[in-house]
Amino acid sequence: MLPRNLHPAAWWLWALGLAVAASRTTNPFLLGLIIAVLCFVVANRRSDAPWALAFRLYAYIGLFIVVMRVLFRILIGGMDGGHVLFDLPEIPLPSIAAGITLLGPTTAEELLGGFYDGLRLATMVLCVGAANALANPKRLLKAVPGALYEVGTAVTVALSVAPQLAESVLRVRRARRLRAGRQKGMRALKGIIIPVLEDAMDRSLMLASAMDSRGYGRRGYLPRPVRIVVGTCVLAGLTGVCVGVYGVLDGTSTWLGTPLLIGGLVVSVTGFLLGGRRVRRTTYRPDPWRWPETAVAAAGVGAAALLFATTRLDAANLYPSLNPLRWPEVSPWHAGALLLGVLPAWLAPPPLLSGEGVRA
Repeated sequence: MLPRNLHPAAWWLWALGLAVAASRTTNPFLLGLIIAVLCFVVANRRSDAPWALAFRLYAYIGLFIVVMRVLFRILIGGMDGGHVLFDLPEIPLPSIAAGITLLGPTTAEELLGGFYDGLRLATMVLCVGAANALANPKRLLKAVPGALYEVGTAVTVALSVAPQLAESVLRVRRARRLRAGRQKGMRALKGIIIPVLEDAMDRSLMLASAMDSRGYGRRGYLPRPVRIVVGTCVLAGLTGVCVGVYGVLDGTSTWLGTPLLIGGLVVSVTGFLLGGRRVRRTTYRPDPWRWPETAVAAAGVGAAALLFATTRLDAANLYPSLNPLRWPEVSPWHAGALLLGVLPAWLAPPPLLSGEGVRA
């Protein structure tokens, strides 16, 4: 396959599929498998663009989340019994905080529970980081429906903050080395933060100027009743989608699951089609959607779907037991379902590096 930029929506569907799969388990081996899949795909299909440098930043954020969850379990106890690892002096609290203890005995069950929860959240954060490292956030704005164009612009700008900060930090550190800046640690913090903040301000001003010069905010006229119908459809549809997704992930409710999700999608799509009439914009060289995009999106969504399908085969291994404390086990069905997410490392075309011509 010739090098080209994959459609950004395909990478986001792949990453969100793995994030949904991560939300369904606390098994550290399965979560570690998802992290390994993310790292392998990013290492093989990441370009040299600025936003591709942000994956390491998300890894640091994930590590911080795990550490804070474990420290929080040490600070606030609450699990009676178990295997006590160490005993800290307990801090008394007023009667209004009855049932909450600060410090005191720390058990292995508490630490493992905090580690499992933190690792699951860190894995979901890494999924978002992988999507940011592989997908161009600016090209993603082209695929946003017209009814959500303004919201999509804000979300795109917010998602590009971390990649831009990573690029700014690398550029400032490179400039400091060229100027023989030898300060390290906290002494060098001032010389890095101020140029990074100045660069962020300059980027914001350039973005505002570019949006103004391209006529951002121009809208076509729609009658007031149509605008009310559009707003109601979009709001009600997205609310139904959120509640339906919660019902599907929860797995215990019936009417909050698939029926509400399908109904919300139908209503929201209707609102998107009606609301798209008020945004008049053209697209220059739109990103094509070909079979590699379908394969990449199907790999992530399929991994989540197969994990859901194999839940009934061996559900106990998805959530390792803490009481009684047992060693986590990995089911080959669950591992095989998650390994489907590594296919984009070969199915996706090689990234288009800087300096190469744009190839369709």
